[in-house]
Amino acid sequence: MERVSSRSVRPVACLLALFLVGAAPASTSPSAKPAVSEVKIENFTFTPATITIAAGTTVTWTNVDDIPHTVTAEDHSFRSKALDTNDRFTFTFTKPGEYSYFCSLHPRMVGKVVVK
Repeated sequence: MERVSSRSVRPVACLLALFLVGAAPASTSPSAKPAVSEVKIENFTFTPATITIAAGTTVTWTNVDDIPHTVTAEDHSFRSKALDTNDRFTFTFTKPGEYSYFCSLHPRMVGKVVVK
């Protein structure tokens, strides 16, 4: 049987390893994409009124009412401008906690984001 030197095997092994690493997906977990959650503003309500999300999730509020609304955190951690029909506001929640918010134009409109 012919003996193969380790010098001739190394380049082939390195190329094979590079191919396998390059062919594998960067991540197979579904959390590789940033999480996104949506809240609609309609009929003078935030829908859903309470959402629970993971830290790092971006929440998008979309005003589908015919009049302007805002999204204002009670703790002042976020605040939108007045959102006209179909305007959007986004905020990324990086820290766990409970974030209550309201519409500054219609203070009876309230919602909550729970970040785990």
